[in-house]
Amino acid sequence: MNPRAIVQYLHRLQKKISWQAVSIVLSILIIASASYVLYRLLQDIDLREVYLALRRTPTYALVLAGIFVALGYITLTFYDYFALRTIGRTEIPYRTAALGGFTSYSIGHNVGFSVISGGAVRYRIYSVSGLDAVEVAKICFIAGLTFWLGNVAFLGLGLIIDPDAANAIDKLPTFVNRWLGAAALLALLAYVVWVSAAPRSIGIGRERWHVTLPGGRLTLIQIALGIVDLSCASAAMYMLMPNAPQIDFVSLAVIFVTATLLGFASHSPGGLGVFDAAMLIALMHFDRQSLLRFGKENILGALLLFRLYYYIAPFALSLAILGVREFILDLKPVAQKIREQKVFARRKKRCPSGSRRKK
Repeated sequence: MNPRAIVQYLHRLQKKISWQAVSIVLSILIIASASYVLYRLLQDIDLREVYLALRRTPTYALVLAGIFVALGYITLTFYDYFALRTIGRTEIPYRTAALGGFTSYSIGHNVGFSVISGGAVRYRIYSVSGLDAVEVAKICFIAGLTFWLGNVAFLGLGLIIDPDAANAIDKLPTFVNRWLGAAALLALLAYVVWVSAAPRSIGIGRERWHVTLPGGRLTLIQIALGIVDLSCASAAMYMLMPNAPQIDFVSLAVIFVTATLLGFASHSPGGLGVFDAAMLIALMHFDRQSLLRFGKENILGALLLFRLYYYIAPFALSLAILGVREFILDLKPVAQKIREQKVFARRKKRCPSGSRRKK
């Protein structure tokens, strides 16, 4: 079969296959598999022990975890601020970018399908500042690119430094994980060189639908933002972990990022079930190698606290902020009308007195 025939065959295959349907099927399979694994892991769980594990969490760990989560979300706000500068909307202040970044990510993390849910929140916020749907789509793309560049760099470094940690989830040999990490970093380096060599843009159709990619130096900033974001989230999880398992920060960070990506691929709300199953499997692997065994209840308690800190609390805060903002936006036209009516009434009162004087 010649190359032209292969290309034609792949083109026909692409028309026949609905990649959206494939994505949905894969998401369902991932969620179903994770739910089964989670059920097997938790069927003998002692809820009283989970409660006691929550009570045993030190106060300093709770405080530090909250600080790391806050720093992580602050970093996420710079995803949007960076994206706005990249598309040329430099007049948009940081406070608007912070609002768009925080609310879109905290809601997208919990609702699932973050590209759609987070994009809808961003459009509602940025449209008030004069941005249209195309510009918001570009912001979503640049912010998503920052997320993935950071993940590739963070996970690539982690796989090289501690490939055994990923083995607890992917069950691949140590040397394979290390080679995967090296390949990820080489691909990242090739991308940085590619965008550094000349201005690059991607898109379809008209020039308006094209996005100019950040250059080499700006790409390094993107990578740094992604690494700081993931480091803060991993540090929050690490602070909530019980002291007994013999696991260091790098190992936990590799497990955390791998589990996060699996949850992201499932499109389930907050990676629910998928993230938790991956974390439990990997952390129980380290627990079995520990000198002090304490059971899965302590790990489950740490995961529940992390969900409260990283998902539920920011989600509730975002809903409150958006609710107050919508209320204020709805009141503005009413206040404007009241002011106009008062001004009109004052002018009306002044007119008769002025006419009498003329007479």
